[in-house]
Amino acid sequence: MSTPTRRLASCAAVAALAVFGLAAPAAQAAPGVALPTVNLATNPGFEIPALPLADWGSVPGWSCGAGEATVTTASPAPHDGASALTVTPANGDSTGECAQTVSVLPGTTYTASAWVRGSYVFLGATGTGHDVAPSWTASTGDGWQQLTTTFTTGADTGSVRLYLHGWYGQGPFSADDVRVDGPAPTPARATWNAPTTDKVVFFTVDDGWVRTPEAERFIADHKLPITAFALPMPSGFEPDYFKRVTAVPGSSVQDHTVSHRDLTTLSLAEQQAEICDARDADIRYYGAAPTIFRPPYLTWNADTLQAAANCGIHTVLTATADFTSGAANIWHGGPLQPGDVVLMHFTDTLASDLQRALTAAQEAGLTPAALTDYLH
Repeated sequence: MSTPTRRLASCAAVAALAVFGLAAPAAQAAPGVALPTVNLATNPGFEIPALPLADWGSVPGWSCGAGEATVTTASPAPHDGASALTVTPANGDSTGECAQTVSVLPGTTYTASAWVRGSYVFLGATGTGHDVAPSWTASTGDGWQQLTTTFTTGADTGSVRLYLHGWYGQGPFSADDVRVDGPAPTPARATWNAPTTDKVVFFTVDDGWVRTPEAERFIADHKLPITAFALPMPSGFEPDYFKRVTAVPGSSVQDHTVSHRDLTTLSLAEQQAEICDARDADIRYYGAAPTIFRPPYLTWNADTLQAAANCGIHTVLTATADFTSGAANIWHGGPLQPGDVVLMHFTDTLASDLQRALTAAQEAGLTPAALTDYLH
């Protein structure tokens, strides 16, 4: 899709939000009525192709040892579908662990399962609040065997770490059709602003492909709290730059997918892989899990809200104004208003874009503020 077409799609998305306001969360079950059980694992059947900008050949949704994990289609034959995971530990000191973070509800029982093949294969979860021993098998013989374990989350537990691994010196193992069965988190809410009467505005900067010292100096000199929606690949190129431009108190790095694709063209499972993998990259580079998600091109659908929630995201945020590359588009008309979210990008004009946005905010009597103080 061309850049002008993308811009039109963005305008359509924010216009829809202007009309309809916040997206209502899904209704909760009535007292005594069980919530629907779904599979919360990301890429459970290993069927999602490597993401277009994914980091270094990783398996979408999973964190595995470097060079140890591959998606196989023939040998051994998958348990179901077209693909399975095969892990070959790098050496005798490695168990070949693959893991992922799964968002869960507190005080809730979940059942984790996986079909495995090999010797001494383990399936378990940590960080549950009530950790239990993993399920394991000494050998599956020549076929597949299902491992199953059940855990109940603690009162303050919002995520768990699901893992699969082999054992020292036991050679390769395979896995397929992983499940974490239980109720899903309530879908994230969608908004184009941070509703408030406080005289504040919020500056957000997307992507990260162009990183200029001029923008870095402007942010530091004016002590601007910035919310950076940096993609994992630019983060990997120069994480220290994003740490510096978000050094002002109230700044943060938040989620923007791995591949910057239009999420409305993807399934819920693919959207979840895009958002969760970007979350994991943010944790690796910046030490904190994001809670706000900016959809590429400002386009999203109901699956986006559920996929975001499944990755621990509370808010799907678009914008009320675009000041990218010399623009000054305020989509609700008139001057900036309290709670407005200004969209910019890491481009070679970012320093001047920030100056123009700051001037517009000051003329409206507004002060840039910390987005995470208003969107919890």
